[in-house]
Amino acid sequence: MSRPAGVGIIAIEAYFPSQFVDQTELEQFDGVSAGKYTVGLGQARMGFCTDREDVNSLCLTAVQRLMERNSIGAEQIGRLEVGTETILDKSKSVKTVLMQLFGDNTDIEGIDTTNACYGGTAALFNALSWVESSAWDGRLAIVVAADIAVYATGSARPTGGAGAMAMLVGPNAPLVIESGLRASYMKHAYDFYKPDLNSEYPVVDGKLSIQCYLSALDHCYQLYCKKAQKANPESKVQLNTFDAFLFHSPYCKLVQKSLARLLLNDYFLASDEEKSKFPEAFNSIKNVKMEETYFDRDVERLVLDNSKQLFEEKTKPSLFLANQIGNMYTPSLYGGLVSLLISREASKLAGNRVALFSYGSGLASSMYSLKISTDLAPVQKLVDSLNHVKPTLEARRKIAPEEFAATLDAKEKNHHKVPYVPEGSVETLFPGTWYLVDVDDKYRRSYKRKPL
Repeated sequence: MSRPAGVGIIAIEAYFPSQFVDQTELEQFDGVSAGKYTVGLGQARMGFCTDREDVNSLCLTAVQRLMERNSIGAEQIGRLEVGTETILDKSKSVKTVLMQLFGDNTDIEGIDTTNACYGGTAALFNALSWVESSAWDGRLAIVVAADIAVYATGSARPTGGAGAMAMLVGPNAPLVIESGLRASYMKHAYDFYKPDLNSEYPVVDGKLSIQCYLSALDHCYQLYCKKAQKANPESKVQLNTFDAFLFHSPYCKLVQKSLARLLLNDYFLASDEEKSKFPEAFNSIKNVKMEETYFDRDVERLVLDNSKQLFEEKTKPSLFLANQIGNMYTPSLYGGLVSLLISREASKLAGNRVALFSYGSGLASSMYSLKISTDLAPVQKLVDSLNHVKPTLEARRKIAPEEFAATLDAKEKNHHKVPYVPEGSVETLFPGTWYLVDVDDKYRRSYKRKPL
């Protein structure tokens, strides 16, 4: 079989819970200053799950909806990859739970991949490699990234969220992943981790986590630029090389600072002649060392002030779902991709070049890029398949902070309790949602789907 052309993302499905808590109301409930979550973090709403949904049900819903919406038969799938850090079982994978969607087709490769928020990207890379390999048999791959992000009561709780993104991967795609242009940065760090297997809550070193994220961004961007220039010496990569720049989004304000940081990288990577084209204020930082600027307020203010237009044009459109749902962990970056695709007409997306930065604590990170096809028809089909996203967001129920807190307290109390029958309402779930029926005394989970 000849090497396939145009390998990338053919279709994408977004799923998020049917309820949310308003961040302004959460500020009041938590007794913090007005704007701490909405302005300081850049978050408007936070989606969350009742005990009727878990990572298995999120993935079941997203994958089945992807297949139904795109008329994909079970026999057409040859690989299924899952990226998640929400662990229900230390042995049995989420992928094996999803096999109940595929009937007699048991010849499906792939398994779960885990490293904090990076697992979805690793799963996507695995699927792309399979399609481009000698093992490819002509069928399509599905990648699903899903997580439920919850935190103990305190300053980190408003940075939670939940959701799933399922992607159909194969040749002749409207979103083509650029071959050979990928830069990774992996390092040992205890910035965010989950050592207590009896709890859903992570241990977080907030300041170190931000430093690790920004350091990984620097390394990935600089290496990506170096590899791109080696591939094409005539062309130098800068922020303006891309029509859009997408980031993993722990919270929206960090993404804005990250885009600004890439402008700082552009300045330090520039020649003396190129530096002369930067605003004069940049002369004040010409002798500064990059690794000493992570928490330098003066440098941060300088690059934020000078990157406002770049942020509005290249990144802000991708933060729509992050602002409305919160940090979904592994699906976060791909929620950014969906947000970009629903932000403008297909004709204005066609031909665009998009950079993506993926980060997972611990730490693992990569930067890669994709090109949106210039063939309008498949791009239009992809955009049209996402027409449900905005109306579905608006159809969610707003839950009072008191009920939100009580829901998380109950989930914490009943975590890994057996036997267990969830108390959450099935009626309030969106049609077509898979949900947890019960957990028996041997920890076996049963699921049903709410009728469409």
